[in-house]
Amino acid sequence: MEILFAPFGLAIGFPVLILLPAALFAAGWWFRRRSKLVLATAMAWLAYFGWELMIHRLSPGADIRVDLLLIAPLLLVLSVISIVLLAKGTRNQ
Repeated sequence: MEILFAPFGLAIGFPVLILLPAALFAAGWWFRRRSKLVLATAMAWLAYFGWELMIHRLSPGADIRVDLLLIAPLLLVLSVISIVLLAKGTRNQ
């Protein structure tokens, strides 16, 4: 279970890294498959970037992040489904 949340620990230290999955899903939406879910995943990662910047600025010493108990599983599920959709769209072409 810890391996699933490891990327979020890295993103907390370096919030700019959150833009990478946002950009990848946006590119996947633009070039591969114009699925609303893939676009929603890119936007969710972008919203998480804004949230993380706000948390980083307002409470930089926050050790316990209860918000990640909701955010991390949601982003993981959206990401996995979007990756499957993108892979399925690539195979059909």
